[in-house]
Amino acid sequence: MQKIEEKELENIIGGEVSVWAYVITSAIAIFISGIIEGYTHPKSCNNTP
Repeated sequence: MQKIEEKELENIIGGEVSVWAYVITSAIAIFISGIIEGYTHPKSCNNTP
C-alpha cells in the first residue's frame, strides 16, 4: 500500500454530497408522495360549525 503525504491528501477532491442536497431531495419526495396520496385518497373538507 502506498502512503499519501499531507499535501497530496489536501488536493484530493471527493464525491461529497451536501446536506442540503439530501434535504431538498427528501422534501421533493415527500411533496410528490403527498400529491399522489391526495389523488388516491381524496378527503372532503368538513367545515361544519
